[in-house]
Amino acid sequence: MRRLFPVYIFLFFLLTAGAVRVEAQCSICTRTAQQLGERPARALNKGIIYLAFAPLAICGFVGYRWWKHNQAD
Repeated sequence: MRRLFPVYIFLFFLLTAGAVRVEAQCSICTRTAQQLGERPARALNKGIIYLAFAPLAICGFVGYRWWKHNQAD
């Protein structure tokens, strides 16, 4: 069960990604997106989320490994 926990978490976020509307824009990006129109604004938002995923995933992985290492002590 413990080995499958990360898989369950990944599937949870994968399956709920389409159901939840996420706004990842600062005030400047929001103003720019409003001027662009609906489709480019959605593309801009998806691009921001895509670029934010890698650093957050790396930090999460490092934090998880740190936590597991401290659990072993």
